[in-house]
Amino acid sequence: DGGVEARAWGPGAEWAVAGVPELLGEGDDWSDLDVSAHPLLRDAHRRLPALRLMRTNHVFEAMASAVLEQKVTGLEARRAWRQLILAYGEPAPGPVPTGMRVLPSPERWRLIPSWEWHRAGVDPKRSRTLISVASSAAGLERTLALGRGSDEITRRLRSIPGVGIWTAAETTQRAHGDPDSVSVGDYHVHDTVGWALVGHAVDDDGMLELLEPWRGQRQRVMRLIEASGFRKPRFGPRMTVQDHRTH
Repeated sequence: DGGVEARAWGPGAEWAVAGVPELLGEGDDWSDLDVSAHPLLRDAHRRLPALRLMRTNHVFEAMASAVLEQKVTGLEARRAWRQLILAYGEPAPGPVPTGMRVLPSPERWRLIPSWEWHRAGVDPKRSRTLISVASSAAGLERTLALGRGSDEITRRLRSIPGVGIWTAAETTQRAHGDPDSVSVGDYHVHDTVGWALVGHAVDDDGMLELLEPWRGQRQRVMRLIEASGFRKPRFGPRMTVQDHRTH
């Protein structure tokens, strides 16, 4: 019948189920988005009328993963995330696969010793930032009351040492469902936006200029580009995997 059935177990189960509609994009209104002037965006919007931005309502989790992704490849970030959660996470409740773990509490993150960060390939700068984020977890969650995205939310997130514009944007996109935030400082995003919209690479300033007509909905435009299937030409330098465990 097109419905969704959700089940949850353990502490917070009711909260988790109550948040499922927003995980599926409920409340994310695209009705005012006008992309009729651009063929790629217009076609993607026509083909994907149900595309929505999710809102996880879990700010600490979103920021913790974003911090681990700072200045490294996705492979390195996922490897560190997996290793730390397996070592410090709690067993997942309910009928789940053997060995599944849930995210460590902020208190547990703060207790991870330096050698374990090193073993997971997380350099001292990111580990210090993540410990600061864990210490601010309660305040992070309170930003959800401020809506899907705002300058005030970004200001509060960036008040944490080590959290810059990119990390704040990645956090609000995931946790708050921010329709406008742009990941300035990303290694790839500006080029993808440039190639998709004008047929050549641009820098961050050029990306912001291209997205300006959609201010207030820039993240929606970027999601349309991603969901359209467009891929920028593959040439030029790429980020290399750094093994911080050897330093």
